[in-house]
Amino acid sequence: MSTRYTQSESLLREALELFPTGTQTAMKSAVSFPAGVSPLFAEKAQGSRIWDVDGNEYVDFVGALGPITLGYNDPDVTAAVREQLESGPLFSLSHPLELDVAKLLKEMIPCCEMVRFGKNGSDMTSTAIRLARAITGRDHVALCGYHGWLDWSIAPTSQNTGVPEAVRALSHAFRYNDFDSLDLIYRNYKDDLAAVIMEPMRAEPPKSGFLEAVRVFCTKRGIVLIFDEIVTGFRVADGGAQQRFGVTPDLAVFAKGLSNGFPLSALVGRREFMKPLAKVHASLTYGGETLSLAAAKATLEKYRREPVVDTIRSRGERLLDGVMKLVRSNGLDEVFLVGGDPSFPFMMPREGLGFGEPEIRTYFLQEMFERGFLVLGAHAISYAHTEDDIDRLLAAYGEVLQKVATALRNKTLPSLLKTVPPKHSTTNWR
Repeated sequence: MSTRYTQSESLLREALELFPTGTQTAMKSAVSFPAGVSPLFAEKAQGSRIWDVDGNEYVDFVGALGPITLGYNDPDVTAAVREQLESGPLFSLSHPLELDVAKLLKEMIPCCEMVRFGKNGSDMTSTAIRLARAITGRDHVALCGYHGWLDWSIAPTSQNTGVPEAVRALSHAFRYNDFDSLDLIYRNYKDDLAAVIMEPMRAEPPKSGFLEAVRVFCTKRGIVLIFDEIVTGFRVADGGAQQRFGVTPDLAVFAKGLSNGFPLSALVGRREFMKPLAKVHASLTYGGETLSLAAAKATLEKYRREPVVDTIRSRGERLLDGVMKLVRSNGLDEVFLVGGDPSFPFMMPREGLGFGEPEIRTYFLQEMFERGFLVLGAHAISYAHTEDDIDRLLAAYGEVLQKVATALRNKTLPSLLKTVPPKHSTTNWR
């Protein structure tokens, strides 16, 4: 075991006595960060950098699993939060910041006429589903993508342990860019389908006419169309994928990118679909918490004032092009899946050349962490990442991919691993 991560490993031993998986978020656990060769606990972060509790510095392309769009400790956001802290974080009454942020969202997001705030994505996707069921009087839901950890969302997945069969029977997954798979759900359940909830862009862009077909399908059948823009919002465009692709849903959910790391989510939508929330119970104590709202106001104003999305996209295009060339030149097309939108490009290890994904992934991460880069496959590029950050990352990838290719072809990979690979991994960035 490397002495590089002594404090992280010590804290992990304590954490495993206190938390069932040693952490609060699946993507921060050993299924993503192999024990013994990974930084597991952070000390501080600034801009595009993060420091672990052992004092190691990294250029961070994980971005707290996506919310850090401006960079850690952005000066404008930090100043706004500090100013609000002097007045207080939570009150017995509503606060004007709720209106300020809602007005900004209304100006930026095509479908937004009314708003409800929450604290994380699962809060608001679940509110959207309850609302859709109340509006339509129907129970069944068609899903495409990852929409949180609650029962209705996780029901059609392999992670549905503890979800009642009665709930599983109401949720049905369809395939992205495959309209026929959605139509099949409708033919099976017809007038019982309340909502279609989907990520409007996933690892691949929507095929020509796909989102438009889903929009027409829902309109004709009185089904509520919900876009889960938790990942795409304020990253692929200021107003999310709906703005970029010109398809407007009835309701949409935003979270990551909304407040640069402060806990805030929002359900937004057309007035006729949002008004029924006055009678549908969806209330939480911290929905109007002002520090996150102050952060969101500063974040959204910065999007409007500066070329945040364009800069993220430009950096991502350079990274994606460079990664594709490196994977190809090292003959690793079978081993690494490369793609995604330039705003969130990915290079994911997979099974290949006689070795399993956990082994390849563990070796790849072990080498990248040692070189001072925090990566997990997908790249959450922020406004704080510089051209030099991209150049240095590509140089490190060049070294590590060459080592991976040699280890796979010479069958020496097992001897190079400094820890036991996890049995499985996860790619849900929530």
